[in-house]
Amino acid sequence: MLVDSHCHLDAGEFDADRAAVVARARAAGVARQVVPAVDAAGWPKLRAVCAASPGLFPAYGLHPVFLPEHRPAHLEALRDWIERERPLAIGECGLDYFVDRLDPDAQQPYFEGQLALAHEFGLPVIVHARRAVDAVIAAIRRVNADRGVSQRLRGVVHSFSGSREQAGQLWKLGFLVGLGGPVTYERAQRLRRLAAALPIEQLLLETDAPDQPDAGIRGQRNEPARLPQVLQTIAQLRGEDPGTVALATTRNAERLFGLPATPIAPAL
Repeated sequence: MLVDSHCHLDAGEFDADRAAVVARARAAGVARQVVPAVDAAGWPKLRAVCAASPGLFPAYGLHPVFLPEHRPAHLEALRDWIERERPLAIGECGLDYFVDRLDPDAQQPYFEGQLALAHEFGLPVIVHARRAVDAVIAAIRRVNADRGVSQRLRGVVHSFSGSREQAGQLWKLGFLVGLGGPVTYERAQRLRRLAAALPIEQLLLETDAPDQPDAGIRGQRNEPARLPQVLQTIAQLRGEDPGTVALATTRNAERLFGLPATPIAPAL
């Protein structure tokens, strides 16, 4: 019973057939999905989408790619939303140094503000770090240093594409990494070596649907039912039984997000 640790089921791409998408996920053995937000305007829709389907769990946050939509007041609104809704995580938040139009300095207060909220509420964070892994690590360290070591931040850097050394630093900080469709492409040799080498306790499976389709549906809309393809690839790269990887990554998601335990199928 897999956990898709990162998918955007509230996205408009799913408006026409969302119930069927969820049904296909369940039929494929994907029992639960974590659905992170991207901007404040979308929080009500995200809440409604997750309430309509058992097994969908919302996280609320301010995505760096949507920087033009954010306002400083949204951080205070996020605090109110968290107090009221009690989500399992904060996110999607982070830094994006790939998109030229996004000012790195303008992104920083939103990211560190959300890290501070995660510390305040004791919640994990779902982090976007595109060409910004070192900056993300530095921000996590700053927030931890400012607030002491009694309760350190924890979370996941989703769609991880950094180095093994960066992954090791994140692991020491209490952060997991999410792997999805990109690992299924044979040309992604560095990422595939990383998937084979990292401790299984650090790995989460994800689709990032509707984005980042796996190699089998290149150029098409992605959806959570494709998560077993990610699982099979990672298991093959590691030389491990898919059922072992499924069990471990599901347990990792349950621990990180506080998901209720569910019976696990013996193997896929």
